[in-house]
Order: sequence, then C-alpha cells, then structure tokens
Amino acid sequence: MDSERDRSPGDGPLPGRILDLEVLFQDDDIVVINKPAGLHVHQPEMARRRVPREMTVLWTLRRQLEKFLYPIHRLDVGTEGVLVMAFSGEVAGRYQRELQEGKTTKTYRAVCRGWTVDAGRIEIPLERDSTNTLVDAATEFRRLGKVEKPYAVGKRYQTARYSLVEAIPLTGRWHQIRRHLARTAHPIIGDREHGDSHHSRYFREELGLPGLWLRAESLSVMGRTFVAPESKRWKRMLDVLEFHP
Repeated sequence: MDSERDRSPGDGPLPGRILDLEVLFQDDDIVVINKPAGLHVHQPEMARRRVPREMTVLWTLRRQLEKFLYPIHRLDVGTEGVLVMAFSGEVAGRYQRELQEGKTTKTYRAVCRGWTVDAGRIEIPLERDSTNTLVDAATEFRRLGKVEKPYAVGKRYQTARYSLVEAIPLTGRWHQIRRHLARTAHPIIGDREHGDSHHSRYFREELGLPGLWLRAESLSVMGRTFVAPESKRWKRMLDVLEFHP
C-alpha cells in the first residue's frame, strides 16, 4: 500500500478535508460505496505509515452514516471503485466467506503499458505477502481499447503504447492484478511497487494524469451485483487518451 509521502497531486483528498463518500447501495446489513483514489480503507498496520483519520474510509463513512462499520474486503489506497462494508460482524463474516470460497466475481479496469493481446488468462504463481511462499493465481483479461502516443518514453521506442484492460481475478492474492500484468510486461500505469516509473511520470507530468490507474468496476456477491460509475478523474483520462478498439 502506498504511503502518504508517495502521494501525487490528484491522488485523492488532502489531509484535513472531510469527504461525503458516494453511497451506491445501503440496507440494514451493508453499505456499498464508490471509494475514491487516495483513501485508505483503514489505518495502515505499520505505525510509521499511519495517516490522518479523514484519510480512511472507515472513519469518514462512520462519521457520515453515524453507524459502526466492519470492512468486508479492501482496496489499495490508489485503487478506486466498489467497496462493501457491513453494519455487524456477523454479516461481515458471511460476505467474507463468500469471497474466500470464490463465490464472487470482481471486475476491474486498468490502464497498462503496451498493447496486450485481445484476451487471455494469466496463470503465474505469486508469492504470499506474509511468507513469500508461492501459491497458484489466475487472472482473466480482455483488452477494451488501445492508443499510441507520439512521445518517446525512454530510449527504446519512439512512441508510447497503452491498453485499457478489463481484468477478473479468479483467485484472491495480494496485488494480484498489479503483479500479473507487470509480470507479463504490461504494468499498470501509476503502480509504484510493480510498475514502470518512466511511463507513470509521463502520465503525471506530460498528460496531467497522476495516480494509480486501476478501478474496481463491479462486484457480484450474495446474489447481487454492485457497479461503480466512472469518477471524474477516470472520465478525464478516457478523454485525454481516446482509446480505440
């Protein structure tokens, strides 16, 4: 997860600014929001990476709804999109079991370096975050669009190529989509841990598009599907890049 010192302008709200989060769905059991980029779901576990409380979804949403909340899953600080929380530990446990047993479908969109193939399945084992042991991991993807910019990023190519990709993780590994795309030579733009700093800098400084370009578009769980509308920053990126089939 990115630390506060790694923030770029446009990554999300500044410390001290309290947001009203966009609620997509709410009933007696859960609330679904469209998480903006730049917000942590909860406080980072490491003390040296702690952030102001208004930079966390948990504190902000509890204040907004005036209810106690239990995280069901999480998104990285730079990732925007569908996030579900429960109003009780019992409900959170039910949803978490669905996620752990693979009974859910998560759909993401990402902007990555280079032109991917039209569609495919990545089956590269990944290291566990805690033990570093390898575990099976699978991600399906399809390219939704591509673009070529007349700008040399680095010395190897005279132009810069990018793909707009839809990705569906079939397993739930740490940073799975980010690592899988990076290990197939198509890192996500703005990914500081697994990405290409030259292309991320081009997006940030030349195109005015900072941050991680990964979006949790939809989540199907417990017989319901929740879809997050495109944010203003995402719409602006699509306008600037003008992807075509």
